Amino acid sequence: MALVAKNRIVVSVPGPPLGPMPNPPTCRCGSGDAGVSCSIHPLVIRNAMGKLTPMDFTVNSERCTHCGLCVLECPTRIIVQGEDGIPTIVEEEAEDCMRCQHCLAICPTGAISVFGQDPDESLPLIQEELPTLDAMSRLVKGRRSVRHYADENVDPALIRQLLGTVANAPTGVNRQELTFSVIDDRKTMQTIRETAIDMLAAMGEAGQLPEDNPFLARLVEAYREEGRDLAFRGAPHALIVSAPPDAPCPPQDVALALAYFELLAQSAGLGTVWCGLMAMVLNALPELKDMVGLPQDAVHYEMLFGIPLLQYARTVQRDDGAVIRSVKLS
Repeated sequence: MALVAKNRIVVSVPGPPLGPMPNPPTCRCGSGDAGVSCSIHPLVIRNAMGKLTPMDFTVNSERCTHCGLCVLECPTRIIVQGEDGIPTIVEEEAEDCMRCQHCLAICPTGAISVFGQDPDESLPLIQEELPTLDAMSRLVKGRRSVRHYADENVDPALIRQLLGTVANAPTGVNRQELTFSVIDDRKTMQTIRETAIDMLAAMGEAGQLPEDNPFLARLVEAYREEGRDLAFRGAPHALIVSAPPDAPCPPQDVALALAYFELLAQSAGLGTVWCGLMAMVLNALPELKDMVGLPQDAVHYEMLFGIPLLQYARTVQRDDGAVIRSVKLS
């Protein structure tokens, strides 16, 4: 039981809780030049989870060109240009900040820092270095649900890189309240697999399986009598993405994160499969939810992943797999 909790990885996006505001924050404008003036706003705002977070909005006056792009791009219009042309925060409206970091990202000279992030540590967006439309189309069309995996662990460093990247996936109102719980060791996965089957079998013997879901009994039969792991597909790893039920749009946030993870994982040579059966099993077994640290009321969905045992040779052909219609107004 403890083994599962030990392997739970949480990617936490909101800032840590704070007590009284400490000394004014150190400028992190990225210039490193002595004597360069920066506008430092030691504001403290509440993040989506109600925790106090230092805004730490700074502008490197030597880099700033007074272009006004940060003012234009701010979704909540809390940035204005002062009389000297330097952007500043309207303090009484600071609570409206969505923590999107668009001001940091839009600045062409890297003059703006917010929440202590150094703009020089962001990745530059160079069109020639981004995937082409043809490359992305091939990745999307070539994406397959993988149900056969090698019996070996994925490199932990790769898993952490994938999850750190997926933490950038969009969330409703940029609330960033997702939790990624990853089963990153195949031995832990086997413990969960066997525990789930044992729990389902015990419920079946006690006549406690829901009558409207006979497939749960089928999972036990297939595993014990046929050696088929229908629920977890023999995968060495699983990713559980969850959101609190009071988030603005929890199911959409969960699905978006998993979709991003799937494409990133497959671009790294891994196989993935959306696993509604694992979600079904977790919902049927509250004790199993507790084992993996999943809140009972969380909105969640699961994805299995690992090194694929088989390799597909080509894409499928289903560009006509959806109805495409042009909306015309009369």
